Amino acid sequence: MAKEEEQQQQQQHPPYAYTLILNIFSKRRTWACLFLVVYGTLLASSWNLLKSTLSWYNLQVESSTTSAWPALYASVLLGTVFGVLSMVAAMVVMVPAVVVTWITIVVLLAFFGKPKRTLVVEGRKITKEIFGFVMRTLLKEGNFVAAVCAVLGYFALVRRDGTQGGGVAVVGES
Repeated sequence: MAKEEEQQQQQQHPPYAYTLILNIFSKRRTWACLFLVVYGTLLASSWNLLKSTLSWYNLQVESSTTSAWPALYASVLLGTVFGVLSMVAAMVVMVPAVVVTWITIVVLLAFFGKPKRTLVVEGRKITKEIFGFVMRTLLKEGNFVAAVCAVLGYFALVRRDGTQGGGVAVVGES
């Protein structure tokens, strides 16, 4: 008899750790922090690529005349890297949001009395629509970030102390 009561109490109250994790991940702040952590991790892992791009730019500036082409190439590469990084970081937040949206819609369709076969067909259609919309939005935002970073990178590389030339200091080099 006592075992049955314990089992009923366990079924009525979920474990504290489960409730705590559920409360943490239901907050918008958690997803924003997760976004920043992933973006920071991606940025740190691509730091060598950024350093090598800036080193290449410095070599080009030292060896050539006052051409703006090396700055243009370097800024496009830097913009592309930051655009891809922002899209990857946004995908980390996108996946749970899409899953929750999809589940909500399928559950609502089930509540409206749709048969199981119709739910499967509608679920597939909804998945394609949601994924397509989210990917289009993600690409637009990633391209926007890439363009902004490329323009800012170009002006930062070309305009150094009011002159056309000049290298950029690369962190970690002597």
